[in-house]
Amino acid sequence: MRNLVVVLGDQLSLSSVAFEGFDAARDRVWMAEVPEESEHVPSTKMRTALFLSAMRHFADALAARGLPLDYLRLGAHPFASIEEALARTLARERPEALVMVDAGEWRLEQAIARTCQAAGVRLLQRDDLHFMASRADFADHARGKPRLVMEAFYRQMRTRYRVLLDAQGGPEGGQWNFDADNRGAFGRAGPGLLPPPPSFAPDAITREVLADVETHFGDHYGSAEAFDWPVTRAQALVALADFMTWRLQDFGRVQDAMWTDEPFLYHSLLSSSLNLKLLDPREVIDAAVAQWRAGAVGIEAVEGFVRQILGWREFMRGVYWWRMPALAEANALQHHEDLPAWYWSGQVQMNCMRQAIGQTLRTGYAHHIQRLMVTGNFALTFGVAPAQVHAWYLSVYVDAVEWVELPNTVGMSLFADGARFVTKPYAAGGAYIRRMSNYCDGCRYAPGTRSGEGACPMTVMYWDFVARHERLLENNPRTVMMVRNLRRIDAAELSAIRQTATRMRARPDLL
Repeated sequence: MRNLVVVLGDQLSLSSVAFEGFDAARDRVWMAEVPEESEHVPSTKMRTALFLSAMRHFADALAARGLPLDYLRLGAHPFASIEEALARTLARERPEALVMVDAGEWRLEQAIARTCQAAGVRLLQRDDLHFMASRADFADHARGKPRLVMEAFYRQMRTRYRVLLDAQGGPEGGQWNFDADNRGAFGRAGPGLLPPPPSFAPDAITREVLADVETHFGDHYGSAEAFDWPVTRAQALVALADFMTWRLQDFGRVQDAMWTDEPFLYHSLLSSSLNLKLLDPREVIDAAVAQWRAGAVGIEAVEGFVRQILGWREFMRGVYWWRMPALAEANALQHHEDLPAWYWSGQVQMNCMRQAIGQTLRTGYAHHIQRLMVTGNFALTFGVAPAQVHAWYLSVYVDAVEWVELPNTVGMSLFADGARFVTKPYAAGGAYIRRMSNYCDGCRYAPGTRSGEGACPMTVMYWDFVARHERLLENNPRTVMMVRNLRRIDAAELSAIRQTATRMRARPDLL
């Protein structure tokens, strides 16, 4: 064998540079399903099912192309980890080299490098050209900067790829960022009639995967009964076209809004397909820009969507490799509380948390504000240890690959890496939830009550957080107003807030 081409579970693209120069007479593709990938964090049934189904469908696509493939299926081999399975293969086959593109996890990349070194097999690691900024590109961008700002990186990427630029090289619409136009709520009438996303009923392969998940991971959290995610490139393209036609036009203005029992709203639901590499970010961006140029959608919706793909997604990947492995252990605020057990069950009296966690465990999905300003916000202000929050986010979301999940969770949601690449802690009380959703309607807690019986835990923890980190917050122009508002609270009320917070931390099971 000349090259053993390793394809990991989030590298499911036939156009991957891993296949460049592939010779079917001398090379083989290698893929493996192993328990550790669902157990190093307790991956929910939905997340595991999506990865396994997409992998098995991709194996069929490789076979249809005539590429020789070694595929190790769960339960059909004795290996617990990628490292163990790969070591046995290298010892048996003795290839001249192992070829792979950049992994999506530092842990896996290190494991594969160790395995190759121990086996005496040359590792040929190629840039993952799925991404529009390579690791080297981002390292050049970050060099010499004490802190990074996503907006500066985003504008560089827009300019480099000439996305939404006019003939003079300026931003279309006269401004780079339309975020101020993309923060609307639904109002008391709610979202109205929503266009349903396309459905992808499980086929025979997926049904077999669902049975395997119950067999091997039956004690894991969540459910895969409602499985309805794209698992092939053809399905991902259907999802892309559907979003562009039916939901992009309303995505921008209400992308931050939330509503009871409406998990998807106008969101694209494309992140899992992008992160599995079933879709290429260039085609997603091009499709959105084409909708604007055709006059079908406004600039604010398209720019807001492009910013998520070309800006934030690429920025997070760059930050991940820029900061690893230190990022995984960051805890700048010295938070050490345990994650409340109801994050794994959804059995909590706070309606906002019950909504966000409940839909997550049912569907494997929550949109960015539910993650940042509901589940993440509470974990931040409650003071949960960042490593525990990271493990939860990586476990529960179908689009969670560590390169994107870890910096979003530890860096943005929890401010655990300090101000290296975010400008402030994203902390808010119940008033924000009430403004952006109807979650507070009928909740047992009053969002405006900040201490004592019936006080909203979001509000209590927010004010306690500001008090605990007063010095940090008063020295940041973006958070100094939090401190000024704190100082308007009299001493007796502040003492009551802190006592209420202490009681809540002692018995989170009662929230």
